[in-house]
Amino acid sequence: MILKVIVENAVEALAPTAPATPPPAGVNTAGLADFLRKFFAPLFLVVVSVVAIFFLFTREITRFVQFIILAVAIGVIFYVPNVIEVTAKAIAGALGIK
Repeated sequence: MILKVIVENAVEALAPTAPATPPPAGVNTAGLADFLRKFFAPLFLVVVSVVAIFFLFTREITRFVQFIILAVAIGVIFYVPNVIEVTAKAIAGALGIK
């Protein structure tokens, strides 16, 4: 099921569309964050689930808690709207790129 979602989102993102106007000069990143979110979010959930179950079965509670805190922090990046865009703009601004 997860593979199906990943393939559908990849095909949807790569499907050619007829532009109404000529493309602007430079790199077009419209929809890039949505594509990344749709592509990596299911993979992220699977990896987090498998690793968390591994830590629980091996009774490594300290590592489990550390992993869950890290997973929640990374999950916020994937699931909260505009975090990727704001972070990318902040990094680009810090590097002096407009």
